[in-house]
Amino acid sequence: MSSFEIDQDCGERANAAAYALGALEDADAYREHLLSCAGCRAEVAELQLAVDALPSTVTPASAPESLRRRVLDAVRSEADLLHAAGRKADRAPRARRTPGGWRLLIAGSASLAAGAAALIVLAVSSGSSNAVRVTTAQIAASERGAHGALRVASGRAELVLGGMRQAPRGQIYEVWLSRGKASAPAATDALFGVTKAGTASVVVPGPLHGVREVLVTREPLGGSLHPTSAPIVRVVL
Repeated sequence: MSSFEIDQDCGERANAAAYALGALEDADAYREHLLSCAGCRAEVAELQLAVDALPSTVTPASAPESLRRRVLDAVRSEADLLHAAGRKADRAPRARRTPGGWRLLIAGSASLAAGAAALIVLAVSSGSSNAVRVTTAQIAASERGAHGALRVASGRAELVLGGMRQAPRGQIYEVWLSRGKASAPAATDALFGVTKAGTASVVVPGPLHGVREVLVTREPLGGSLHPTSAPIVRVVL
């Protein structure tokens, strides 16, 4: 068996694509590894051809100012949402791709880039119907350390909370919709608990047309038809 064939079984080959893309965290260590591994060097060289070709596969174009503003608004909205969920909410488990999988990913990147450009054009031309709106929640002073936000997109509202305390035994959190002082908050079927980490994500049922506030209270198990305690969470729309 040749030395190249032995190198083909190197466990570091899975990092070749990330290195070629400039996305490997410990690039210096991998660069040292390449000095002694012919198989990984060959893998990087092959993938680098595709990476170098990416800039020339899509015609350069200047994005309109409206698109820049929408992208920044979306980024800020998602940042607010992640802040509401807590610092660890955006951490995904680390996974390793097989070398073949990475090769297919990079080889298809040019086609994906062209498709992404088309999707951006469609998003810009479709107006603001797909806009994402994130509103920070007001939390009662008694819930020190808690935070939350309401995310509304495509007519769907989701309340994301973090740092919440577990509801006392025999109680549960309930979502209410308030349409103003003239009428009492309307009960919903959104009843929820929180994880041991104090996080929760709950879909707010029904359209929010005419709703002034989204509220959360602690109620007896099974919920209530009328609030029996002061709101813990308040989102003013």
